[in-house]
Amino acid sequence: MSQTRKNDHRLMQILLGPVVSEKATMVAEKNEQVIFQVARDANKLDVKQAVELLFKVQVDSVQIVNQKGKPKRFGRFEGRRDHTKKAYVNLKPGQEINFEAEAN
Repeated sequence: MSQTRKNDHRLMQILLGPVVSEKATMVAEKNEQVIFQVARDANKLDVKQAVELLFKVQVDSVQIVNQKGKPKRFGRFEGRRDHTKKAYVNLKPGQEINFEAEAN
C-alpha cells in the first residue's frame, strides 16, 4: 500500500503543465491530442499513468519529443535555454480534457 502512495507522488510530479501555443491548439483540434511539458526523466508509461490519474481519462497513446534548448546571448554573455521534453497524449475516442473546468 505504501508503494502505491509513493508511486502516486512520483506521478504527480511528471506533468509540468500544458503547452499553450498556436501549434498545440491546431494539433488538439485536428488530431484530438493534448500536449504537456513533462519531466526530463519521464517515459511514455509514466506520462500515460500520470494523465489518467490526474484527469480521470483514458489514454490511447503517447509520443514524446526531446526539444534542445536554443543558444541565446545577452550582450557579451552567452548561454542556452534549458532542454525540455514534451508529450503528445492521444486520448481514446469520447475522452476530453477541459483545462478551464480543472482549474476551478
